[in-house]
Amino acid sequence: MIEYHNSRAARIIGPLSEVLTRDSLPPPNTTRWVASRKAQVVAAVQGGLLTLDEVMARYSLSLEEFYSWQRAMDRAGVSGLRVAWSSADRAARRRDRPQSAPAALQRRQELVAV
Repeated sequence: MIEYHNSRAARIIGPLSEVLTRDSLPPPNTTRWVASRKAQVVAAVQGGLLTLDEVMARYSLSLEEFYSWQRAMDRAGVSGLRVAWSSADRAARRRDRPQSAPAALQRRQELVAV
């Protein structure tokens, strides 16, 4: 459900099925960014409640930080925004990445020496 006010959304349904308005978004002085708050901000931009420029100014976010939230949410939903999940995801990507020849050889030598 989207309600428009002056051709901009006045209310949207958030990622946790809650009604979001500009007033119900995290306060501008937020310093502790939990996954649910990040998801609300991403949903606000995607739903047209706020523009990307407004979000960057309101929350002092960089473009890269917002896009990293958006990518994480696209990949794994709200749980993808958790710090523990993103750390595990980075570790898994490192494991899956092909190693360069010298690094692979050194790793093999370490395993043989044990």
